[in-house]
Amino acid sequence: MASTTARASVPSSSRGRWTLLTLLIISVGINYIDRGNLSVAAHDLSIELHLDPGKLGLLLSAFFWTYAICLFAAGWVIDRFNVYWVYAASFLVWSGSTALTGAAAGFTVLFSLRLLLGMSESVAYPSYSKIICSGFAEHERGLANGLIDAGSKIGPALGVLIGGLLVAGFGWRFLFYAVGAVSLIWLLPWCWSIRKLRVTETEVCAGGPPIVEILTKRDAWGTFIGLFCGNYVWYFLLTWLPPYLQMDRHFSDRMMAIYGSLPFWVLAFSTATSGWLSDVWIRRGASPTRVRKTFVGLGLGLCTILLPASMIRNSWVCLSLFLAASLFFGLYSSNLWAITQTLSGREAAGRWTGLQNGFGNFAGIAAPWLTGIIVKHTGSFFYAFVAVCGVLIVGCCSFLFVVREVKPVQWKSSKEENTGREETWVRKSPS
Repeated sequence: MASTTARASVPSSSRGRWTLLTLLIISVGINYIDRGNLSVAAHDLSIELHLDPGKLGLLLSAFFWTYAICLFAAGWVIDRFNVYWVYAASFLVWSGSTALTGAAAGFTVLFSLRLLLGMSESVAYPSYSKIICSGFAEHERGLANGLIDAGSKIGPALGVLIGGLLVAGFGWRFLFYAVGAVSLIWLLPWCWSIRKLRVTETEVCAGGPPIVEILTKRDAWGTFIGLFCGNYVWYFLLTWLPPYLQMDRHFSDRMMAIYGSLPFWVLAFSTATSGWLSDVWIRRGASPTRVRKTFVGLGLGLCTILLPASMIRNSWVCLSLFLAASLFFGLYSSNLWAITQTLSGREAAGRWTGLQNGFGNFAGIAAPWLTGIIVKHTGSFFYAFVAVCGVLIVGCCSFLFVVREVKPVQWKSSKEENTGREETWVRKSPS
């Protein structure tokens, strides 16, 4: 079977790889600030533009409509074209849409800009996965993914803390102008780095395994279900933790800003540390299957401490247990994408990540909506936490029992290409 090939550039030096990774960590923090800034500005924005709760809910969910759907195509784009320049272009678009949000005069424009934000950010995680899979060895991916994940937790922490202060001091429009404009500065070192770094070119299959083949793999569905469950918990915390602290624990605005950001700081520390520890374990001889599944299983399983946390009426004990749950969740989130990158291999990393993230981010629609329905009809957050813990158990089982060994999947397309090469060699060899 003949196939065309494309070239995927990988920085040749260790310094070059870590420079790019540092820029990616900063970018994912910006990514999550952009996602969450509407929540920070929601109160003032809805008053000025006369938005009722129904329209505000649509705005808060709009990002995930295009984000989840476009992820299915984003992986193909990343595998097909130069990942570094595709990422730069998408970053330009999402930063621009953030800045323009500050000038929006009504619901329709706001809604359209949130859809554009979701569309442009859809290439982010397939890009991270492709770059890490191409440039980092198995025993380095835990730390690399953990640092990327730490950026995704620092972003919301800064967004709640600093964003709230900007809105209070200068108004909600200034928040979007400032974040959008300052974010564009990131493009300068990124473009400079990918132009100036020495690179070696690694041949990869331009087509790679088709999406249909990925969808036939049991391991793929294990990661899809596992990510959906993990994301359900993540988006529950991201969207409902601040309201929970105010509505159920009666924290003031200032207390919510300070204490509501703490779980995200703990998550950032935990995921970076856990990623490093998992790599150390692998370097000492443990198999990736044992290491990755141990971290993911323990992380999701122990995070069910959220349920007793919600039942304890002492707010400070509750907050302490929330911080413990965040520490445990970092065990999972640091190793999640390392599993995917090992299973998919370089040739399918973009497509698999796009599919997995596409399925997983439907949780961004489900978790906020379902939590709101539960709280509305029961008048309590208790059953919302029961739902979260049930989802955690399902996710844990999916990674432990549906995903089998954490090793590269053998693709049918790769086997056919290798067979073709062997037959060509045999025909050309002297008898």
